Amino acid sequence: MDFSVMDWQVDELRRLPRRPQESNKGTFGRVLCVCGSVGMCGAAYFAAKAAYRVGAGLVRILTVEENRPILQTLLPEAIVTVYDADEPDLALVEEAAAWADVLVIGCGLGLSRTSRTLLAHLLRYSEKPKVLDADALNLLSRNPSLMKYIRGAILTPHPMEMSRLCGRSVEEILEDSEAIAHEFAERYGAVCVLKRHRTLTADGAGKVYRNTTGNSGMATGGSGDVLAGVIGGFLAQMRNGELPTAEIAALGVLLHGLSGDLAARELGEHSVMAGDLLDKIGEGLRYFSFGKEK
Repeated sequence: MDFSVMDWQVDELRRLPRRPQESNKGTFGRVLCVCGSVGMCGAAYFAAKAAYRVGAGLVRILTVEENRPILQTLLPEAIVTVYDADEPDLALVEEAAAWADVLVIGCGLGLSRTSRTLLAHLLRYSEKPKVLDADALNLLSRNPSLMKYIRGAILTPHPMEMSRLCGRSVEEILEDSEAIAHEFAERYGAVCVLKRHRTLTADGAGKVYRNTTGNSGMATGGSGDVLAGVIGGFLAQMRNGELPTAEIAALGVLLHGLSGDLAARELGEHSVMAGDLLDKIGEGLRYFSFGKEK
């Protein structure tokens, strides 16, 4: 199938729907972040807080029990549900997934047997929209039989993760990113967000959105976790079909990059950290009047 590439400028953020004044936290969706492992609670924090920052009504973190005290201190707004890292209660996992409107899976999740069990169970038994990032992608590449369950999901690989997923070299991916992202999305019926200096979002149906925001300061630990949370938070708010899934993902990429640009303007590209992206999300949204009802 032929495809077209469209450069998306920051003005596209005006596509975001306005928030109704007559609303409650249920109006804006529930996000479940299946993220974090022992020593990696920061990834869960970044994803969950980003989902809140873009306007999700409720965010819940499903993580190992060791992370509870840290996350409840870092992000008291989040609901924290924990499981045993060696013997997870799958009934608890199913309950958490049933509670949510959107699942964000993989940030800091690790590659353990338990992590694989969680991912496989959620892919097979939950039909909720999903954002698959980081270790969810690495687990998919190690367990290709699970790829048949990713239809409709949003995947957010960087070039090395993409190489593992599609069996192409990083060099090939960098040379022909648009075509490879499109082919992958088309093959699996998923949305592919291929993270580069100009991130590409392919819908698999012939459209590839090329992002125009962002800078080198965003090449830092935790930045991808923030992006996964931003997309998940947008997806929860627009779960009733206000925009196509690929456009929601591309808007998340735009805002993520704009937040990085705002942070770099203040701090310089050398000094941007993932937490700075979180701090600038509101400024980016406010600039485009997101949430102001006329």
